[in-house]
Amino acid sequence: MHRFLIALCLSTTLLLPGCATVTNPVTGKAERTVMDERSEMAEGAKAHPQILAEFGEYKDPKLQAYVNEVGQRLAKASHRPELDWHFTVLDSPDVNAFALPGGYVYVTRGIMAYMHSEADLAGVVGHEIGHVTARHSSQRATRQQTAGLGVFAATLLGAVLESQGLRGAADAASQASQGLAAGYIAKYSREQESQADKLGAEYLAGINYDPHNMVDVIKLLESQERFAADQARAAGRAPQAGGSDWLASHPTSEKRLRDITEIASQYKVQANYGDEGHDRYLEAINGMSFGDSSDQGVTRGQNFYHEPLGIALTAPPGWNIQNSPDTLALVNGEGNAAVIVRAVPPKAGNTHEEIIRNAVKPDSGKMERRTFNGLPATHFSGTVKDERGQSHAVELTIVTGPSNRNYAFIYAAKDQQSLQRAYRQIQEAESSFRALTAADRNAARPWTLKTVPYPSGGFAELAKQSPLTNSAEQQLRLLNGVYGGGDVQPGQLVKVVE
Repeated sequence: MHRFLIALCLSTTLLLPGCATVTNPVTGKAERTVMDERSEMAEGAKAHPQILAEFGEYKDPKLQAYVNEVGQRLAKASHRPELDWHFTVLDSPDVNAFALPGGYVYVTRGIMAYMHSEADLAGVVGHEIGHVTARHSSQRATRQQTAGLGVFAATLLGAVLESQGLRGAADAASQASQGLAAGYIAKYSREQESQADKLGAEYLAGINYDPHNMVDVIKLLESQERFAADQARAAGRAPQAGGSDWLASHPTSEKRLRDITEIASQYKVQANYGDEGHDRYLEAINGMSFGDSSDQGVTRGQNFYHEPLGIALTAPPGWNIQNSPDTLALVNGEGNAAVIVRAVPPKAGNTHEEIIRNAVKPDSGKMERRTFNGLPATHFSGTVKDERGQSHAVELTIVTGPSNRNYAFIYAAKDQQSLQRAYRQIQEAESSFRALTAADRNAARPWTLKTVPYPSGGFAELAKQSPLTNSAEQQLRLLNGVYGGGDVQPGQLVKVVE
């Protein structure tokens, strides 16, 4: 996606239209904008297919219809019920939700796995609707006109960076070479976040849900941050900042939590709220995919399996596997060295030598024949010249896998010293590349989320039957909202992974 964004941002010929004056549907105030309502709808419609191409639409019509029904009820209670609203579940394990201008709202199956009721879902969706009704993306696109971005480029860049959280913002912003601070592109302002919180609470109350569910959602996502930190410390690593993807792109703080709690409390005496839809929600997500999908490859411990491509590989001990739709990276524990795996386009060449000549365009270097688990490979080490004529070292291996598909294993590091320290592990990782065995195919079986009655033996009993291998009992507690404490009554429906 980064490559797509760079090409889009640098080559787009879309010009920003002249500013118009519109009335903000939420505030009633006039504001100057490069996107009137018709433009919002058009740009959202243009970007929608790109979002689906990147993340994938989750293939479950019943779940899609359920989320759409909840979203449409909220939209009708919003300041812009006349928009052609679209609510989509993305086939992504990331814990996230975001929106495009013009009425396009997305939630991942990853975030849905950790919510506990229809009201929780409504809290996340209502917040995202608030960003659309208050025209926050349009305001951002207007600010970005000084960066030279076309409306479509600004729309898509903003949406993708929201989907990635702050982790991807700095790299994408610098690579796009637009001279913008990453936070300026990726984040809504504090005022916009607060306004979206207020609007989300208003819309929840409008369809008879307690706005306190917005507080509950943030707390359950913060539990994920605590879980990740606890796991890192147990493994001897420093906890990473950022929390869940949704919290990264919609940052929280003690003040924001207090503000949301205060906003929600204003509705306490104004309505008698109805059923939160706990059982309806659990029924809707029963059978939903959990974690990685087979289409994009699954990670099991130190192993990565991609059944559609018929390949597998193993990361060295202490290394992390980071998978995205177009790139697989095996990164060392320090985060300063990696081997990046990418499929080679057929047009790059028919032989390893052609691929290296056409795709790498080396200035000098040498090639060496190798074999990994019966698969032919060619290792290249040499230099390439950049557009200014300066030489840079490059090292990679081309491997031909099943069905004669070629893959590039690119050596990457912060500096030469980091590369040398990680060199043995990088070669260990690439030499593990193999065609899927029968055992690999069995291990690559995707996981699903199921609902079962809570047994007398509690989560410890459920953990014994779980495929989760890393702190299974604690992960099940996290899934069911009791990681930080709390009780579940025997017989109550809980979520498990099968």
